[in-house]
Amino acid sequence: MTLHAREINQDVRELGELLGEIVEAQSSTEAFETVEQIRTSSIEYRRGDADSRAEVGDTIDRLGPEMQDIVARAFTTYFELINLAEERERVREIREGAQAGVLEDSVEAAVEDLADRDAGSEEVEQVLDDVLIQPTFTAHPTEARRKTVKAKLRAVAQDLEALDEVRLTDREEERIERDLASEVTSLWQTPQVRDRRPEVTDEALNVQWYLENVLFEVIDRVYDELERVIDEEYDEDLDVPKLYEFRSWAGSDRDGNPFVTPEVTEETLERQRDTVLPLYRDKLKELSGVLSQDASNIETGDAFDDSLRAHKDRLPGAADEAEERYPDEPYRQKLKLMRESVLRVSDVRQGGYDSADDLLSDLRTIADSLRQNDAEVIAESHVDPLVRKVDTFGFSLASLDLRDHRKMHTDAIAEAVEREGIDYYEMDEEGRVDFLTEAILQDDTVVDMEATEDLSDDATRVLRRFRKTAEWQNEFGMDAIDTYAISWCEEPSHVLEVLFLADQVGVVDLPGYCGLDIVPLLESEYALSGARRIMGTLFENEAYSQALSARNGVQEIMLGYSDSNKENGFLAANWSLYNNQKRLADITDDFDVEMRLFHGRGGSISRGGGPMNDAMLALPNETVTGQIKFTEQGEAIAEKYANHDIAERNLEQMLNAQMRARHNAMHEPVEEIPEHWREAMETAAPAAREEYRDLLETDGFVEFFEQATPITVIENLNMGSRPASRSEDRSVEDLRAIPWVFSWTQARCIIPGWYSIATGLNAYLEDGGDIETLQEMYEEWPFFRTKVDNASLALARSEMGIAEEYADLAEDDLREKIFPRIREEYEETVDLVREITKREGLLTREWLEENLERRNPYVDPLNLLQVRLLAQSHLTETEQRTLRLTVQGIAAGMKNTG
Repeated sequence: MTLHAREINQDVRELGELLGEIVEAQSSTEAFETVEQIRTSSIEYRRGDADSRAEVGDTIDRLGPEMQDIVARAFTTYFELINLAEERERVREIREGAQAGVLEDSVEAAVEDLADRDAGSEEVEQVLDDVLIQPTFTAHPTEARRKTVKAKLRAVAQDLEALDEVRLTDREEERIERDLASEVTSLWQTPQVRDRRPEVTDEALNVQWYLENVLFEVIDRVYDELERVIDEEYDEDLDVPKLYEFRSWAGSDRDGNPFVTPEVTEETLERQRDTVLPLYRDKLKELSGVLSQDASNIETGDAFDDSLRAHKDRLPGAADEAEERYPDEPYRQKLKLMRESVLRVSDVRQGGYDSADDLLSDLRTIADSLRQNDAEVIAESHVDPLVRKVDTFGFSLASLDLRDHRKMHTDAIAEAVEREGIDYYEMDEEGRVDFLTEAILQDDTVVDMEATEDLSDDATRVLRRFRKTAEWQNEFGMDAIDTYAISWCEEPSHVLEVLFLADQVGVVDLPGYCGLDIVPLLESEYALSGARRIMGTLFENEAYSQALSARNGVQEIMLGYSDSNKENGFLAANWSLYNNQKRLADITDDFDVEMRLFHGRGGSISRGGGPMNDAMLALPNETVTGQIKFTEQGEAIAEKYANHDIAERNLEQMLNAQMRARHNAMHEPVEEIPEHWREAMETAAPAAREEYRDLLETDGFVEFFEQATPITVIENLNMGSRPASRSEDRSVEDLRAIPWVFSWTQARCIIPGWYSIATGLNAYLEDGGDIETLQEMYEEWPFFRTKVDNASLALARSEMGIAEEYADLAEDDLREKIFPRIREEYEETVDLVREITKREGLLTREWLEENLERRNPYVDPLNLLQVRLLAQSHLTETEQRTLRLTVQGIAAGMKNTG
């Protein structure tokens, strides 16, 4: 059976031709011919038909400002369209692989793998009971495209889908092709660059779109597939529990973003509830259309009858209406009352559901009644999917995590208790722990959280946030906002400070109640190496142990990939994170605490990115408790969750990896690493860190970075609501990880993803190590293989010829001091990676090579144009807009920002 009418080369060719026609029609024949000349010259160089990029550069040098703008728009728009063509190809591969039964990393493959390893039904049930996957969407500013542009691109994607998957008449096909031309023309005429920085509400709405329009629709498909495969492999009926929970930082992450106010957070909570409740009412209305059974033909059962009777008692007016409208249709009467109870969740009237659990209970009662009446197929097709949606999204759509920098809490407490004659600043760490513990355990409050007149603005904001948290949990339910992350947490007192503030407003009432998971974010080397000091002190603390017990003994710990990498370099940072994860597992085991690791991953390789399923399988067995949480950021959200089929595929891959990883951990709780592998890394990592730190601390490095990358443009690109730097200081340490990576990616010199790997591994080889051991590590150790493959991708995306163009923008002495060193490390790393992997090329998959080959000739001109504009001391308004547009075009071409 043929599933598709097209293939990627046809999509790419026809989209390119359509864009060319639009450029000529909307601009001029001269503009079209200029774009074509640049395009063909760049392709000739990449194919080896030209010795240099001189012809491309010469053509760009001759462009006036208006033509520069057209060229930048043409190549940027091309990438936006080609990204859609590649998305469509991914969908083809998913559908064809599923049809043929050869889709790797699927739910089916996971269950079959467990069955092949003789896992019985009880063991599979235990694996599923342990698993909880929590993708957490952040508002981190790595999405370069405007919302308007994304909407137009989704329309183009829908046209491509129709052409590819629907059997069309000639006239129907003509209409879709006309619509496609219309959308691309509109896209060409639409400004690509934002004229204002997005507000926090914009970011929250962006996250909400994916939850509401994609994930809400596909989540039950994954459960349905899992249950289907389990039924095929196992005779016993297995209960599949809740496996996914979506969370968000958009609208609640205050760290470094002064625009995340309590008003914004409350608005986000209210809007998300007001979004998900109508979705449930719509689904209940659809269900009413199905469950039209006549009471005389069925026995609904005592449980259903009792539920219906109680519901009528709670809503007598609605009950009369339901009985009049559906006199002999009990299911429809019940569904009518359920719709009314959903409506009243946020209403002042009585009779609304108190929680999503009440709605779930009613749905399960209906499903059980249907099954008692031999209507299993109706329950499976119509009721069970809604059960999964409610179980996943609750009444909040996505639970919010609060987050702020540890210093904000310390300062707020110090100011507040100073009024009571207590000098918190003068206390040492032990003194602070003792003071906070005693204050939390006593019945009386220490601080008047309402009295903020004499406090600083920052302290006032912190105290108000905690007061509002108590109100939010009362209004929206504890599950709607039940986590508080502390960035740059380095001491036990930093965690107890949050517990103290929550206690002062009644969010915590020990020993029996704690309304927050308090999550230390360990990101500095000091914090990671001091994990036992921090967590051990907390687990032994009388107040914190009570709080932990009230949270079911689960401690969430967040690991910061981004800043760890920026501080230590790729190899050293990842080895440190690996070791510290094992160390945290040992600590939590020692104290009989269940750990849930929260991986603060970014979209780029250097910030913990790369295939999520590979990353999950490469985690140390000791850390795989079944529960896992990780951030989803920026353009990675759009790439993973904009398309229904791709979103479902990503959720399946996560579940595949987590089921297999949990099963592995159950059978091998401690991952045994051969000592000579560990010795190799213990030699390589410190040497890599020393080389990386030496580069960053080279005199003039910050100036080189500012001159040889577009960092100053990126800082003003209006990508996100959060400032690019933590302060006005000009230092690598102060710069946020996203613009740091974004800048190097733009310059095609992605040093955060590979710099100092060769130095580190060569140090091991020079110390008596051998290449055969590194090859063995690559073949047999998931951790090492994943890191090498990820570095390979960053190397493949780097382009030293283009990077040299950027380096030439720097002062001569800085360039000669720094760039040759970077180039040499790049070349040595490429050679070493090829030798370790025994591959001629850098990439592991053929489609990745095809992807880069298709993109590179089109990214190069944007780089060269960007370099020319960066070299100018003064830019007109048109040139400034073009420069910003080149940043977005390169980001689209690289499919990566920060």
